[in-house]
Amino acid sequence: MRLPVVFGLLVGCALIFAPVNEGCGPGRGHGKRRPPKKLTPLNYKQFSPNVAEKTLGASGRHEGKITRTSERFKELTPNYNPDIIFKDEENTGADRLMTQRCKDKLNSLAISVMNMWPGVKLRVTEGWDEDGNHFEDSLHYEGRAIDITTSDRDRNKYGMLARLAVEAGFDWVYYESKSYIHCSVKSEHSVAAKTGGCFPASALVTIEDGSVKTMDSLQPGDKVLASSENDGSGPLIYSEVIAFLDRDPSAEKQFYAIETDSGAKLSLTAAHLLFVSEGNCSGPVASTELKSVFASDVLPGQCVVSTQGAGQQGHLSRVTRIQIQEDKGVFAPLTRHGTVVVNGVVSSCYAAVDQHWLAHWAFGPLRVLSSWGGTVGHQAVGIHWYSSLLHWVGTHVLDPTHFHPWSMMDNDR
Repeated sequence: MRLPVVFGLLVGCALIFAPVNEGCGPGRGHGKRRPPKKLTPLNYKQFSPNVAEKTLGASGRHEGKITRTSERFKELTPNYNPDIIFKDEENTGADRLMTQRCKDKLNSLAISVMNMWPGVKLRVTEGWDEDGNHFEDSLHYEGRAIDITTSDRDRNKYGMLARLAVEAGFDWVYYESKSYIHCSVKSEHSVAAKTGGCFPASALVTIEDGSVKTMDSLQPGDKVLASSENDGSGPLIYSEVIAFLDRDPSAEKQFYAIETDSGAKLSLTAAHLLFVSEGNCSGPVASTELKSVFASDVLPGQCVVSTQGAGQQGHLSRVTRIQIQEDKGVFAPLTRHGTVVVNGVVSSCYAAVDQHWLAHWAFGPLRVLSSWGGTVGHQAVGIHWYSSLLHWVGTHVLDPTHFHPWSMMDNDR
């Protein structure tokens, strides 16, 4: 009788909290689209998202100017879309040059403009800048920014044009001037343009006998150092690895490398959850209010739970530096407690959804199935079947605002 009970739990959980973790897998899957939502024009001087352009939550930091003689010039591609008018006042074709990501979003926007205003086309007034007409760190120098209007130059349309640009997938849109809209995108190599929530193959965990294993040598059944509490604040214990929510030894991704003042350095992908606190990092962990945030939202000065030099209880350690770096392999182990200590930092096992407790609740049936001796399935490569099930159902029932935006944006555009 236990098996039907488990399947009932699986289905019920899936229907309510579906895609709480999609490992390092793709964004939204196939299925019915939601009814079109009502679009609200941006106001003059409003930008979306509501953060600075060159922060990790928007288009990300600048990577330096691209010139016609630089190696990176090959990153730019011309856009000859006949449904877009390019001002090209320099008569050099520079405004047509942009990164592939910028081109894709611009072409999508061109379709939206024609659908919204029949007979009107999208117009680009500024694209790649090779003449030094912008501030030193402008993304125009990298082909990642454009300024746009409509072909009829009707300024009454510009607020809605900005909204259409947001919907087309630009990573930052600014109603900057009454005469144009500014849009930009993430770097092609940026972790922001990629999805997932995992650790690299070289990440280290501590197993029950006190020795250290790399993530790619970890196996289901191993017991690894973890936190006993759902917010990462509890005493350290050894928790069994019951499955991998995703594993791909050969995949190459970009990771956020988060360094602390205790010497710990943790690499994890943008959508992975980490436990942090604000303010004083000298207090005891047990009395500290910790919250789960996406790796891409972690900021220098926040505190994480470090286990380096700790006994049965971790200690708070201040984040001093965050870098983006490439690494090989993606691994997302699921422990019975939903936490895992990686490279000396207490981390969540979950990604994509914005609350650790919600993800842990949703994976409860899988833990029950494992504790009853049922097979949970162990894939050599790819996303775990349970994650896939939750993700598929969730694309139909769960509000997308619960998800990391980068895990949703590319496959539904």
